[in-house]
Amino acid sequence: MTGIIDVGGGMRGAYTAGMYDYLLDHHIFPGYCLGVSAGSANMASYLAGQRGRNRRFYMQYAARKEYMSFSNLMKTGSYIDLDYVYDALSGTGGEDPLDYEAFAANPVPFVVVATDALTGQPRYFTRADLPRDHYDPIKASCCLPMACKPYLVNGRPYFDGGVSDPVPYQKALDDGCTRILVLLTRPRDFVRPPLKHEKAMAALLRAYPKAWQALQHRHEVYNRQVAQVKELERQGRALLLAPLDIEGMSTLRHNEFAMERLYGYGYQDGAKAAAFLTE
Repeated sequence: MTGIIDVGGGMRGAYTAGMYDYLLDHHIFPGYCLGVSAGSANMASYLAGQRGRNRRFYMQYAARKEYMSFSNLMKTGSYIDLDYVYDALSGTGGEDPLDYEAFAANPVPFVVVATDALTGQPRYFTRADLPRDHYDPIKASCCLPMACKPYLVNGRPYFDGGVSDPVPYQKALDDGCTRILVLLTRPRDFVRPPLKHEKAMAALLRAYPKAWQALQHRHEVYNRQVAQVKELERQGRALLLAPLDIEGMSTLRHNEFAMERLYGYGYQDGAKAAAFLTE
């Protein structure tokens, strides 16, 4: 079984949005999907067969203050209003709803990783945890600790999946994948540096010491996991795709021109993804 792992990356996810549109244009799906943070949201639209939907979220909706803004931060304690994104926009009757019937009918297994704020360990949700108009696991997976207060799923607090398992290739292998396509939204040779602004982050996460500990080691885990995927690539068991240039984009920066470029890079690299998935 060949699987796709999408590690997310906030606004840089425009890259994989382009790739999924290429795969939809050619009617190609993998045997398994595992998403982290924005990667899980992109995958949901892909599995629902909604070509262009991810692109609209990056190019149009993300510019709205209701989506992410300091106004949200002052009102709610979170810079990104995850309920606006995944309820007001994505829910039934929303402005751009997820085609839930198509999403639920797609037989490809779908896994979403979030970080348990109390244990600092990854939690893997499946499609069974995503009933219609209840996309809380995706919200939790996108809950950046520097931009959002923890998101509750069934009363338990969670942060972004990238805090604890940023490149979850081992989960895909454990779930039966023999080959994996790993999608990064930074150049493949990027080395994640240690966390900046440690004092501020420590203060923000003082109620969640295990999550704080995981965040402190995130760069080590990310760099190790990418190196391990590259080794699998040398063995012919993986393909790692990433943009050559991220156009100065950061996780929360909204730059329509740069995102259009990233989308184009992703669409172009979709041919490589398609070749790997159909071998």
